[in-house]
Amino acid sequence: MDLDDQVVGCAASHQLLLAAIDDMTQEQCREPSLLADWTRGHVLSHLAGNAMSHVHLFECASRGEVGEQYPGGYQARIAGIDSHAGDSQKDLVRAVRESIYALEGAWAGASAQAWAGSGKQATGALIPMHDIVFLRWREVVIHLTDLGIGYEFSTWPELYVRMELGRQVQVWASRKPMGLTILPQEALALAPAERLAWLVGRAHPEGLPQSVGLL
Repeated sequence: MDLDDQVVGCAASHQLLLAAIDDMTQEQCREPSLLADWTRGHVLSHLAGNAMSHVHLFECASRGEVGEQYPGGYQARIAGIDSHAGDSQKDLVRAVRESIYALEGAWAGASAQAWAGSGKQATGALIPMHDIVFLRWREVVIHLTDLGIGYEFSTWPELYVRMELGRQVQVWASRKPMGLTILPQEALALAPAERLAWLVGRAHPEGLPQSVGLL
């Protein structure tokens, strides 16, 4: 899929996110999100930190380096989220907004060398920089839903659903024994967005086991 289409799609989701959180209150930021053990403040802190982690990867890739998305690894990622989860609504929204425009600026200014490079996730896995826009789009779409403020999987962008569904079916199949890699009929009968929401742990259709989710 064309990178420009992904940029357009993710930028549109960025704007949906900003519009949604502008009206959040201080009390709402302290309330639980749809993710276990995370408040809405945790979700917003993560979204801001994730964007800046991508900016960091682009800075490294522009120098021909393979950067660590979260220097210090997984524990540093969690510590960073926790450290700002209790910030005020004003500070959380500002951090999300500033990080979004820093990231979109990094996309616009990235050299061919940067786009051809790689980065290292907190898990240690290498990710190609040309895949990073889609990975950010995933974060925004799914975590906007996790905020629990009215953005449902039924409104996920069609292009995102089409791209993500193929990826998540492969992930699901990779966890199954050989010969059992076809989705259950109950899943195949679902609309694409609901099937994807089940695969990423954001929907729990009757007759299907709970799927391993994304965080």
